Amino acid sequence: MLKRTGMTLILMATAVGAEAAGFSLTSTDIRPRATIKDAQVFNGFGCSGANISPALAWKNPPKGTKSFALQVHDPDAPTGGSGWWHWVVINIPAATGALPSGAGKADGSGLPAGAVQINTDFGGPGWGGPCPPVGDTPHRYNFTLHALKVDKLELPPGATAALAGYMINANSIGKAKLTGLYGRRK
Repeated sequence: MLKRTGMTLILMATAVGAEAAGFSLTSTDIRPRATIKDAQVFNGFGCSGANISPALAWKNPPKGTKSFALQVHDPDAPTGGSGWWHWVVINIPAATGALPSGAGKADGSGLPAGAVQINTDFGGPGWGGPCPPVGDTPHRYNFTLHALKVDKLELPPGATAALAGYMINANSIGKAKLTGLYGRRK
């Protein structure tokens, strides 16, 4: 529990899909059953974090992986059912095994060559950290890394996170997931 902000985070890691049994996603910034660092929290909407994307690393992708896509989604956001997209990155080269802390800069300068960020529900590309409404039950933040069977997803400029999600899922051959819980008391 962070005394200054009253926020909590718990992470669980899982690999999904028979082909992805050894496929895993981890973070040195977000540890299982630990409190999220102020650095990852959004700066706005009443939150005062540094809004820096966490370091992520993965290993053992399924055979046939040609690229990766990352989705970060809060299914508990009070949006009437659609949740909230916090970060979407496509066309991460297959040779990549990690994204450093801060890779989610809006200009894409922290990403591997060829990777593309999709607009989030904050209205633009790049990492937008957790900032649920005060008093809500802690929200789930699902970090899902997909191993894709294609080198590149062809999406139009300004594509939505929903369109990206459709194309990601249509080309996914395995996924690894971290789920965090984050809440604000004040």
